[in-house]
Amino acid sequence: MINKSNISELSVEDGDFKITIKQEGASTPYITTYQAPMQMPAPAPQIAASAPAQAVAAPAPVAPPSTNTITIKSPMIGTFYRSPSPDKPLFVNVGDEIKPGQVLCIIEAMKLFNEIESEVSGRIVKILADDASPVEYDQPLFLVEPI
Repeated sequence: MINKSNISELSVEDGDFKITIKQEGASTPYITTYQAPMQMPAPAPQIAASAPAQAVAAPAPVAPPSTNTITIKSPMIGTFYRSPSPDKPLFVNVGDEIKPGQVLCIIEAMKLFNEIESEVSGRIVKILADDASPVEYDQPLFLVEPI
């Protein structure tokens, strides 16, 4: 996933555990992990270190769309928001008709809020991501029935 995106570095911290994935130029990304000293036997840190890496790399499975729908996917990694702010109305709901250029959601990445616009006309059939949840690059966000 890192190779397919334009992200050069990703860091995840959970308590004393920290993992950093860096990509330099066209080379293969490398992974660096740091584990704080623990009062456990040696095998325990290895198990703990491998679990977060798997959680970061594996996006949630999504049911395949039916043949008469278009899938709108996330163009980036970030946090998915259905409205511009908590006190504002949602951009779109299931059943809404959309047109090209219409804002469907916001994805926050590194404190930047990116408006995601529709490239198709149609009706929202299903919203596949939860509000304020993390999304991966190329993760399906909306199913749209063309009209």
